[in-house]
Amino acid sequence: MTASFRYLEEIALADAAFEASGTSPSELCQAAAQAVIESMVDPGTVVPTWTRTVELTAPDFPTLLFDWLSELVYLKDAEGISFRETSPIVREHPETGWSLKADVSGAPINAEQQDLRADVKAVTKHLYEVRQQPGRWTARVVLDI
Repeated sequence: MTASFRYLEEIALADAAFEASGTSPSELCQAAAQAVIESMVDPGTVVPTWTRTVELTAPDFPTLLFDWLSELVYLKDAEGISFRETSPIVREHPETGWSLKADVSGAPINAEQQDLRADVKAVTKHLYEVRQQPGRWTARVVLDI
C-alpha cells in the first residue's frame, strides 16, 4: 500500500494536524482515516465487535474527504466507538460529483482494554487543503482535540 500520513506538529499547538497521501482518492481517504483513528486510539488494541457501512456523496472530492473524516468523529461520539479499521472506496461520477462507500469496524470505547489517545472533537477547515498532483493525492487536515 502506498498510502501514508505524518503528523504536522508545527501547524497546530492545541490541535492535531496531519498530512495524508495516496496514489488515488480511495488511498488518500484510507490514509486520512487512519490518521484520525490513530489520533484517538491505538487500533491494535481494538478488538472489532462492531461494524458499519458508511455511504457519502459530495459535489467535489475535498468536501467528500472532509465529510468522511467528520463522519468518523461523529460515529465515535454518537455510537461511543473506538475504530480498528476502514476500507473506503471512492468513485467520481462526472454528472453528480463524488461518492464514498466504506466498511468501518471497531468496538465500544473501553479505557481498560484500549489504548485511548486524544478525544477528537471535530475536523476543522483551518488550513484544510486537498491537492492532486500527477500520480499523488495529498491532504492537510487539522483536528480539534
